Amino acid sequence: MADHLEASVTLPSEPASVSAARAFALGTLGEWGLPPESELAETVRLIVSELTTNAVQHTFGQSPTFTVDLRLRRDEQLSIGVTDSHPRFPRRLPAAVQQDNGRGLVIIRWLTTECGGRLRVRPTGEGGKTVLIELPWPGAVPAAPLTAVRRREP
Repeated sequence: MADHLEASVTLPSEPASVSAARAFALGTLGEWGLPPESELAETVRLIVSELTTNAVQHTFGQSPTFTVDLRLRRDEQLSIGVTDSHPRFPRRLPAAVQQDNGRGLVIIRWLTTECGGRLRVRPTGEGGKTVLIELPWPGAVPAAPLTAVRRREP
């Protein structure tokens, strides 16, 4: 496989685009060799669903489109980015808040952490933001720890 693969799609900020974004992501990852029934494929499906739903629901008409970017680096790391042109960054709700929605970012953080990945939010040069998820690709060798702990024998 190539050292670096990329794919992206820009969709209108409307509810029907959420399923189109999921299909794009899963189709692309399938082309890159990820089996659709794998645990990572299911995780990506949920992450893309939550990120794109947020892009549609929380941009308040200020972002007519959103873009889904996928990148695979050296068969080691998958990046999923969803970019919109709304300037407000996502906010984490307190755990005590009881409501029917607003938990998307909590779900995304949990899924990302469970996979050994990380979540970042970056501003774009045009005044919007990108929510970026980085996940290890199946079969990637984990990085060696920075420090080793030595055990003393009595």
